[in-house]
Amino acid sequence: MCVVTINTTRNNPGMKRQWNELAKARMKEIGMTQERLAESLQKTQGAIGHWLNGRREPSIEDIAAIMKVIGLKELVLNSDGSVNYPDDVVGNVGNPTPHIEARRYPLISWVSAGHWSEAIEPYQMQDIEKWPETTASAGKNSFWLTVKGDSMTSPTGLSIPEGMMILVDPSIEATNGRLVVAKLDSENEATFKRLIIDAGNKYLKPLNPGYRMIPINGNCRIVGVVIEAKWEGL
Repeated sequence: MCVVTINTTRNNPGMKRQWNELAKARMKEIGMTQERLAESLQKTQGAIGHWLNGRREPSIEDIAAIMKVIGLKELVLNSDGSVNYPDDVVGNVGNPTPHIEARRYPLISWVSAGHWSEAIEPYQMQDIEKWPETTASAGKNSFWLTVKGDSMTSPTGLSIPEGMMILVDPSIEATNGRLVVAKLDSENEATFKRLIIDAGNKYLKPLNPGYRMIPINGNCRIVGVVIEAKWEGL
């Protein structure tokens, strides 16, 4: 299993370096060639070479798949493409420092997310069937959502496609550049976007360049900051 955690303002232990440099160091350590990696992932060797040499940026799920194949169990992905890994010795990268004990948070609907700050009755919480685990440092009121649509699917760089689960923490401050879940006054349910603050103006920006930015001026409430993204079952 490889879980890709999205960096927040919280301090993250471990060494910060570009994900592809860490991957290449690990591949050298275990004797993994680009050809074998490409076969394992059912990708072309050319695509793997472009990713590892920084000529193109893979999606978040492709990074997770690469790290899983080469035995890197858990990492934190920063918005600049670097990663924090809980071990500052590359030669021991397959044996990371243990993280906090895994905890479970509810997987809820987008409509429920839009009203999460309101009182949640105990019987409603008991009716939630899925409680995925995480080792991320999340607040007690955190929750999971399953991504809908392709507005956060990007052809380059960070991409969080439909079907991935995102862990939302309402206790983290929403600052410029953070991935957030927000509730617009004009919508019945929450939306998932990147928060942009520019010269005092605020916007919700999709990762997909085919979608427009949404200006916010008091018509929006930030529900929480997204701190982890993974496929269901990981």
